[in-house]
Amino acid sequence: MLITIYTMLSVLAVSAISLIGILSLPVSKKKLNRFLLYFVSFSAGALFGDAFIHLLPEAAEAGLTLKLSLYVLSGIVLSFFIERVIHWHHCHQSNGHHDNCDHHEEPLAYMNLFGDLIHNFIDGLIIGGSYLISLPVGLATTIAVVLHEIPQEIGDFGVLLHAGFSKAKALFYNFLTSLSAFLGAAIALIIGIKSESFSLFLLPFAAGSFIYIAGSDLVPELHKEKVISKSIIQLLFFLFGILIMFLLLFLE
Repeated sequence: MLITIYTMLSVLAVSAISLIGILSLPVSKKKLNRFLLYFVSFSAGALFGDAFIHLLPEAAEAGLTLKLSLYVLSGIVLSFFIERVIHWHHCHQSNGHHDNCDHHEEPLAYMNLFGDLIHNFIDGLIIGGSYLISLPVGLATTIAVVLHEIPQEIGDFGVLLHAGFSKAKALFYNFLTSLSAFLGAAIALIIGIKSESFSLFLLPFAAGSFIYIAGSDLVPELHKEKVISKSIIQLLFFLFGILIMFLLLFLE
């Protein structure tokens, strides 16, 4: 019972991080728009960093196998398929016209939410599995996840705003996807196995999804900026996102 209470309180704290975007509410949309692509840059760097610095090394502890590669590819393929379905549905609903079929922002938003859903679900699995090992390990993992979520959620909030969501809608959807962490934690506690073995498929699958979202959806958005000075700032934010993921290694 104590483990369950600690786990759920930890997941609640992680889910609350999804509302960090509320800090931007007093800021005018015009001012916020100036920094949106920088948040997108930060998010792309954080996603790549998370995939290559955390998820894949953790999944490949026993070695880089063909099965692991197929799991990563499955994340990429499923992400591609879901994006095609969302994009097709978006065009199909445009009153029979295809004027908006090249409009990539709405599919981008829902692909980002899909990736965040998987990400938070895995966070819940890892937190639950860590508490099954011991309370100190669970608390340490929770701290690492919270610090991981802060830059991630700031970037996700920026991506949703860039895609045309209102601040309230972006906050709501970000919080909604964060609730998948409760499901992940509950599954880990019910099954009662450690996160390492339980994440055998989910870790590389999520890595593939993050790689696809960052490379196929976010980076192309950054290429729309033609001003050299702003592009350099984007690159710095991109590298900063990667750096944050790297620094989190010292908390493990």
